[in-house]
Amino acid sequence: MRDTKLRPVEPADLTFVGRGLVRPECVLAAADGSIYTADWRGGVARIAADGAQTLYAGALPAGRPLRPNGIALRPDGSFLLADLGDAQGGVFALGRDGGVRPFLERVEGIELPPTNYVALDSHGRTWITVSTRHQPRARAYRGDVADGFVVLVDARGARIVADGLGYTNEALVSPDGGWLYVNETFGRKLSRFRIGPDGALSGKEVVTTFGHGTYPDGLAFDAEGGVWITSIVSNRVIRVDPSGAQTVMLEDADPAHVDWTEQAFLAGAMGRPHLDKAAGKVLRNVSSLAFGGPDLRTAYLGCLLGDAIASFRSPVSGHPPVHWQWRAP
Repeated sequence: MRDTKLRPVEPADLTFVGRGLVRPECVLAAADGSIYTADWRGGVARIAADGAQTLYAGALPAGRPLRPNGIALRPDGSFLLADLGDAQGGVFALGRDGGVRPFLERVEGIELPPTNYVALDSHGRTWITVSTRHQPRARAYRGDVADGFVVLVDARGARIVADGLGYTNEALVSPDGGWLYVNETFGRKLSRFRIGPDGALSGKEVVTTFGHGTYPDGLAFDAEGGVWITSIVSNRVIRVDPSGAQTVMLEDADPAHVDWTEQAFLAGAMGRPHLDKAAGKVLRNVSSLAFGGPDLRTAYLGCLLGDAIASFRSPVSGHPPVHWQWRAP
């Protein structure tokens, strides 16, 4: 039986916070009311509870621009940034004073390609995803390419713990600590791996697969065991319940754009033009979701082509992320 409280949200019901953001692909929320988002001006933008904005920006050596895709908040108030460079990536630490230093640029003898996402867990471990080894990355916008991987950094160092994934995107440890959930964007599925005591991943399971127009990007957990997925192209937000059943909670899609992209994807011809157009009436290629607010029932949305953060009231509270009580210095 369908849960009647899971009523879809209309695009007209969305509200927005922030202004002048540049490619706010990844969004985080904290208990003090702060919203943090990746920003291609070279770092992280913070929107305080009173609406005030601050940009923490830095630069890489030799004039290389810092292109943060995924971001993670650290206990000391600094950030880790997954750098989505044109030809090279890596993960970098960014201080609120603008200082930048390398965190991880090589693993198992290879330089990290453009790097998608970074997240911390409650054990202090860092999980990093690389979507593809293909250059340019658009060559992997296909269902038959699976060369993405997951890196774990812990007290033992850095190592690849999962490989052969269909465009690895956001990855988070489950609230019970037992699983790593991973979106495979062009594999069009949400997968999970069991986490061993030493951080090793095993026993891959496909939680659910997605169909026409859905390309899973961001993910977040709610307090009732659900996983919330954001889809680029179709501007969908989907809740996946513990059984794997899906409920579309929000959609702001242009059917013609979705069909055009779908045809290209199935033909192996999908490229940047399919992602670089804002095809919704309100949303601009939704890519990330974070639960926030005093009751963790405000859902904040990052959008690849947006300049502000959309939000709506969720019928279900989010599960507090690992950084929830970490406060700005």
